[in-house]
This record gives sequence, structure tokens and C-alpha cells, in this order.
Amino acid sequence: MKLGILMSGQGAQKVGMGADLYEQVPAYKETIDEASQVLGYDIMSTIVNDEENVKQTKFTQPAILAMSTGIYRALADIMPTPQATLGLSLGEYSALVAADVLTFDQAMRIIKDRGAYMQQAGDDNPGKMVAVMTEDQDLVIATINKLQAAGKRVYPANYNTFNQLVIGGVGADVDAAIAALTDAGIERLVELPVSGPFHTPLMQSAADQLTTRLADEPFSPMSFDVYSNTTGKKFSDVKTTLLDQIVSPTYFAQALQAMVDDGVDTLIEFGPSDTLYKFARKIVGKDIKRYKVTNFKTYQEVREMLAAE
Repeated sequence: MKLGILMSGQGAQKVGMGADLYEQVPAYKETIDEASQVLGYDIMSTIVNDEENVKQTKFTQPAILAMSTGIYRALADIMPTPQATLGLSLGEYSALVAADVLTFDQAMRIIKDRGAYMQQAGDDNPGKMVAVMTEDQDLVIATINKLQAAGKRVYPANYNTFNQLVIGGVGADVDAAIAALTDAGIERLVELPVSGPFHTPLMQSAADQLTTRLADEPFSPMSFDVYSNTTGKKFSDVKTTLLDQIVSPTYFAQALQAMVDDGVDTLIEFGPSDTLYKFARKIVGKDIKRYKVTNFKTYQEVREMLAAE
């Protein structure tokens, strides 16, 4: 088995996420409790079981990082060393923790601040994000370029698969893009439940704050490869990439394809949802083995699979 771990990003959160793992898996509970101590509030009551807080960037980012890391730690006794990890946006921090580039406490403190910066940037620059379902991504980019030339603030934000490109920006300008893309023949566009136009230049204030925040942060050598969805390649300059990530598009599809091209044959997603598990089938096909750990049931299934290897 050449294992690749996928770490969930923001948008995967939901009320009750990880509650059954917290109740039944000691290593997971220890991780969540450790994260709560760092944050200064109880993750389970403040976020996991609170329908309003679970929607807020400043709360969801630390909670997802804690959940993904908790699952990773809970399987560490039986799981082979991964060949590589890859996270979607926020999930890059979970991937870097797994590869020992960041300590868990260090990452939690950074993400507590990053989430607050992005929450504020989203509040100051309200907007929306829409998933455009089409294989003709060149058409989407050409349409956005025309709108930008006319002064519209709408941008490519997430290359999730080779037939799903998320766009984001100022609400009215994204609406103009929706109309133009519909006129161009694209039939399926889905608005996403997010609190800001992430991975666009509208997040520049958050990037500026994070630049100051990360100025003196140490980064350790990687225990194994970590692929970045900001570049679509293996991480090289970690700090620069994490700063670019705030305002730049993500290239999850390209990064996952590169990871599989380099030999990974089994993928497991850790986090609140199976979004990346689903993306993977569309990107690399059904020949690559795919698993997910999103709750206690899937945790048990993956433990059994790993024990049988």
C-alpha cells in the first residue's frame, strides 16, 4: 500500500461532527481536548453542538483541523507511514501537522488567528462563491476575464476537479458571471454555503495579517511529502505557499493527480465529510482505492481494512 492522506477543508463542517468519535475513541478525545485547551474554549460545546457557531469561519477552521488530526492520531497505531498528504485549503495545515512540519499546538494557534483574519475579511468584503460544473474550464476563465476587464470583481477560486471550478467575488459581480455563463450554455451552477469570497484578492487583508503572524514561525523538515493545492505540486517554500493560499486559487485536482502519478495507490480522507473522497473518483478514477473516515462507523471500517493489509 502506498498511502495518500486527504485532509478536509472548510465547508465540510456540520453540527455533531466527530461527536461519536469523541465518545468512543480515546486518542481522538485526547486530541480534541488538547485543542480546546489551546483555543481557550471547549470545541464540543462551542462549535460541534452549536448550529450558529459551526457556520463561522473563526470557529470552523480550528474545529476541522482538530478533527482531521484527531482521526490521524487515532489510526497511527495501525496505519503505515503515508507516502504523502494533501489537504484542501485549510486542510493543508492538517497535512503539514501529519508530516511534522508544524506541531499540533502550533498549527492550532495559527489557525485560530487565521480563521479570525478570514472571518473579518469576509465580513468587510461580503461576497459569494459558486461551483461551475463544466469540463470547459477555459470558457469559464475567458468569461471571467471579460467581466474583470469591465471592472467586475469575480475570480477563479477552486479547481476542485477537472469538471468543477468554483468562482468567487463580490455578490453582484458573481451574479453577473452566473448570467454570462448561463448564456454561454453552462447549465449547472451551485452557490456554496460559505461566509466569504475565499481564495480571491478580496481576502488580501487576511493575507497581510497572516504575513505578520507567520513572520517568526519555525517550520520543521517534512517526514514525508506534502502536496500543496496552492501550487498543484509538492510543498517547497512552506511559508510563502501558506500566504499565497489566502488570495490565490486552489488546484486540488492538479495536486491529487500529481500525487497519484508519483505512486500513491490508496487514498483516505480524514475530516467531517467525504467531499475529497468524491472528488478523487472524478480526478483519478475508480482504480485508485478510496476510503474515508468521517465518523465512528467509517473509522472502524478503515481500521479493519488497515489490519487486513
